[in-house]
Amino acid sequence: MAAIRLAINGKDYSVDTDPQTSLLSVLREDLDLTGSKYGCGEGMCGACTVLIDGKAQRSCITRAGSVSGKQITTIEGLANGGQLHPVQQAFLDAGAMQCAYCTSGMIMSAVALLKNNPAPNEREIVDFMDGNVCRCGTYSRIITAIQKASKSPMASAAKGGTR
Repeated sequence: MAAIRLAINGKDYSVDTDPQTSLLSVLREDLDLTGSKYGCGEGMCGACTVLIDGKAQRSCITRAGSVSGKQITTIEGLANGGQLHPVQQAFLDAGAMQCAYCTSGMIMSAVALLKNNPAPNEREIVDFMDGNVCRCGTYSRIITAIQKASKSPMASAAKGGTR
């Protein structure tokens, strides 16, 4: 066990845990930040995606000890002053979720995409989002939501990152 210092959503935390513990476990079990979901545990489904120094990363395969001192953003940290991030709002407006299990990971990846490419075409969206799995199959609505968010002047300027 070691005291690991983490900067999450603009707040500093100290967590006593094995540095090899997954970031996802620390977020969910130690810090009660449950927006990131456990899906496959192998970094393949994207349900656990967070932003680390602005880059979309799978928290289930990221070791907590490796992100000490880095800026971590979870789905809980996207809204600003009670106002949803433009990508969150676009997902709601487009009905881009059914069971919503994948939604936080999809949104985090989409935020990274729009920060890197503020006006992606459909192919660029599909390519970037490859690896984020929606078992309900709402992919067309997810694409629509990302396209809608890309038209928001705040989407690329808001908190976000790259892949």
